[in-house]
Amino acid sequence: MTAEKALRLGTRRSKLAMAQSGHVAEAVRQLTGREVELVEITTYGDTSREHLAQIGGTGVFVTALRDALTRGEVDFAVHSLKDLPTAQPEELALAAVPVREDPRDVLIARDGLKFTDLPAGARVGTGSPRRMAQLNAYAKSHGMRIETVPIRGNIDTRIGFVEKGELDGVVLAAAGLSRTGRSGEVTEFLPTDMILPAPGQGALAVECAADQRELAATLAELDDPFTRVAVTAERSLLAALEAGCSAPVGALADLLVDGQVAKEMRLRGVVGSTDGSELVQLSTTGPVPSSDDEALALGRELAAEMLAKGAAGLMGERAR
Repeated sequence: MTAEKALRLGTRRSKLAMAQSGHVAEAVRQLTGREVELVEITTYGDTSREHLAQIGGTGVFVTALRDALTRGEVDFAVHSLKDLPTAQPEELALAAVPVREDPRDVLIARDGLKFTDLPAGARVGTGSPRRMAQLNAYAKSHGMRIETVPIRGNIDTRIGFVEKGELDGVVLAAAGLSRTGRSGEVTEFLPTDMILPAPGQGALAVECAADQRELAATLAELDDPFTRVAVTAERSLLAALEAGCSAPVGALADLLVDGQVAKEMRLRGVVGSTDGSELVQLSTTGPVPSSDDEALALGRELAAEMLAKGAAGLMGERAR
């Protein structure tokens, strides 16, 4: 009897993407008993040297992987969920959203400094308008003077700016550092009431062709229902604000737990001007959604409140 041929997992080539995909590959091996080979694919977002806000952000790390899926060159693909455009193509199935890593942002600063210990005029690097808006707003409200500096590059490159003394600190996603074994370099985990993460931050998306029903059903075993409804609500907020993943929008849905039981879900959203002079920040709490439709409704409801408070005027950087 011949062994089943290996499943082909499409992944970006970055160290982080390979680490993320490696975790999923191992989980699929355990589930199916089949070998999984990683197929490295270069995306436009990997080769462009422009800042994400300039190239639009939406889909730049995803399109090449999705093209490989639809052409049948790979069997399934793993994405950072926050990179996915909010509209799901009909020909592809979002088969699984595994348990989310820590969604928070972190600071890696020189001399082990915390954010509030940074000197006046400290230069803090980030490629994200969302982070810039919230860091600048927090600094202003606490009488601090910082300069946010737009940067690009992988984790090594970004941390290198601090190590070489070019920047006082950089802000990155906790999940990426955890998945690449570098959490020990974090000088501060930034609380979510200081800076809300990108919608879907810390979560992975496992996609396959919609007509591959057997594979989709297998991959669905990796799905975490709580993570899925949380990120669905966050991305619904993003979609209702008509913003791309490079817009200055933060969102986080978390479960409010009573004992061992999740009783309610709170969804928080923020939109801000990148200089931090204006922020619209609101939250809503309701029963834990029992379906995608309920999660979508929660996101749309909060977006409507934010738009009524002037959020639309703060999204000048949004993807065209």
